[in-house]
Amino acid sequence: MVTDGSRPLEIDTGKAHPARVYDWLLGGKDNYPVDEAVGETLPPEARDAARQNRAFMNRAVAHLAAQGIDQFLDIGTGIPTEPNLHQIVQRTVPTARVVYADNDPIVLRHAEALLVSRPEGATDYIQADVRDPDEIVRHARGVLDFDRPIALSLIALMHFVPDDQDAHGIVRRLVATLAPGSHLVLSHAAIDLMPELARQVIDQYAKGGIRLGFRTRAEVTRFFDGLELVPPGLVTATEWYGPEQQPPKAEASGIYAAVARVR
Repeated sequence: MVTDGSRPLEIDTGKAHPARVYDWLLGGKDNYPVDEAVGETLPPEARDAARQNRAFMNRAVAHLAAQGIDQFLDIGTGIPTEPNLHQIVQRTVPTARVVYADNDPIVLRHAEALLVSRPEGATDYIQADVRDPDEIVRHARGVLDFDRPIALSLIALMHFVPDDQDAHGIVRRLVATLAPGSHLVLSHAAIDLMPELARQVIDQYAKGGIRLGFRTRAEVTRFFDGLELVPPGLVTATEWYGPEQQPPKAEASGIYAAVARVR
């Protein structure tokens, strides 16, 4: 595996970070008291949402690997939690190449130890922020062939980019670099499915210094403008599964999820 070692490892333990709060919600140990403090104030449904997001990612990338996709760009990867994306896809496509990106230095520390590719394939990691998509793509081009299909994974990420930071424009810029036959895999917290719970989550994250931009179904749909939604389309995270997969357990979810093909 290759990592971007050009930046110093400076972990800010005085401010909560989404990757570490997410790790806490998943029951992980790679977080700090400031992250736990945010997690403790969230409703129990937040843990369900983290688990549902993770399960959706597993199903979506496994489905794409089964369709022959062998290149993946995962932005906002978070602290490694097995199975990681590359482990899932390399079960089906051992030669798959995966580039991970996250803006929390603690992820880099764990990536070096945990994101180990099968010898036939490759994994790579860059510490970078989705708000600088050009930097991520520039780095990814060293590992991935952008003239062939790539699956772009944005799992539970874009609701951390409020509208004043041009969330839709960022996704458009990333998708514009992808060849036809590529796919966008995206999950996003909803403001209109469980509005009271959503508002509670937004407020508690704000107290921890983290801004959120939960969105309506129509606003989430805009991320897929110009793309071809793969059945079953834009649904909740617990309703999405590939035609070759068993339906997940039915349960309420405040997360929208979809996979779409680049034409």
